[in-house]
Amino acid sequence: MANRLQGKVVLITGAGSGIGEATATRFAEEGATVVVADVRVDAAESVAQTIGGTAIGIEIDVINRPSIKAAIDTTVESFGGLDVLVCNAGVTIVGGVTDLSEDEWDKELDTNLKSVYLCAKEAWPHLEARGGGSILSTASMAGQWAIPADAAYCASKAGLIMLTKCMALDGAKQNIRANCICPGYTNTPMIEGYFQDQADPAAARAFAEAMHPLGRLGEPSDHANAFVYLASDEATWVTGTALVVDGGITCGVWGG
Repeated sequence: MANRLQGKVVLITGAGSGIGEATATRFAEEGATVVVADVRVDAAESVAQTIGGTAIGIEIDVINRPSIKAAIDTTVESFGGLDVLVCNAGVTIVGGVTDLSEDEWDKELDTNLKSVYLCAKEAWPHLEARGGGSILSTASMAGQWAIPADAAYCASKAGLIMLTKCMALDGAKQNIRANCICPGYTNTPMIEGYFQDQADPAAARAFAEAMHPLGRLGEPSDHANAFVYLASDEATWVTGTALVVDGGITCGVWGG
């Protein structure tokens, strides 16, 4: 089915690479007007240029509310409204509670969890003005399945899953749907950085691949396709869900 997002105006954070870039590209292919937002404005502009058409690239710092407001205002002023917000920006900092500094904990929770609250808060009246809309976020299988030495990341993603459910309840009367996806290990710059932080990066990657019953790490396009569904009118009765896109890793212990 082509043009599943025709006429929708979409703002995607963290869209300068990885899952965000793939999502921006897929949304544009499905007819959406896409605003590519990233803290690295050069990356955002490059992705928008590659997409072409009406896509624009802008800067956003998702832990800075004035920056978020400016990005959303630019979107609305440029295209007349906002239909879909995709909160994809995130970081991962390796460490357990005894290893992480307080600043590292705060950075991870602010970037992965508080940012979604801030973005949703600013976007909400614009979604309501359109008669409803969709708030989508990139959570993680780590929000459902604990990982050693990854305390802040797991906590932030678990919080995001619950925040999604709360926003779904709060937005129901305004026809504002909230959903998130829960990726498994995926080939992105973030996961590559995670592997490089391990004692043996190659062994860490091989171990991660072997944990997935489907035999590979995810690709950004796997998650972009899930976001297309959740943003489309095919999902008008879907809200408050955490859609798992993880190659089967959270099914249980895999001995393949």
